[in-house]
Amino acid sequence: MAVSSIILLHLCANFKKSNMRKSLLMGILALVLIFTGCKDDAQECPYSDSAITVPAAEITALEAYLATKGIANAVKDPRGFYYNIQTQGTGGTAGVCSQISIFYTGTLTNDVVFDGTTGAPANFTLGELIPGWVKGIPLIKAGGRIQLYLPPTLAYGNRTDISSIPPNSILIFDIELLNVR
Repeated sequence: MAVSSIILLHLCANFKKSNMRKSLLMGILALVLIFTGCKDDAQECPYSDSAITVPAAEITALEAYLATKGIANAVKDPRGFYYNIQTQGTGGTAGVCSQISIFYTGTLTNDVVFDGTTGAPANFTLGELIPGWVKGIPLIKAGGRIQLYLPPTLAYGNRTDISSIPPNSILIFDIELLNVR
């Protein structure tokens, strides 16, 4: 119990038994308990869904890749990536501050797998991930599966610090969204 609540309880016990004083003190005590004892522990979400613009050249390169591979069922998202929902899912939908549990595989356009889960699912806060995931994963619900085709701007861009992914790579992700919290 907060120190201010203890002091008010002590004052209440020592005041004369006047109904008016007692009612006034009980009202004050109730307000103090509401504002100090029921503190809101929820933190504000530090993430947002960024408004990144994908250059036209990247979209053209992504479309050329899809055509070369004969992938005609991918849907173009107006934010600059393509996707294919294999299973919609029936659970919750992820927001940027959601904790998600997933299985995934990341592949380069030459079919080389550069990353993925093996055995246990991966757990992330959606807003901490690459922009293509932040935009693409909310298209399905928990229990769903999606394939994302991401241009470099929505993936890792021109980063050179990731040895398994060449700079400016188009990336393909197969994602199964297991749980959303």
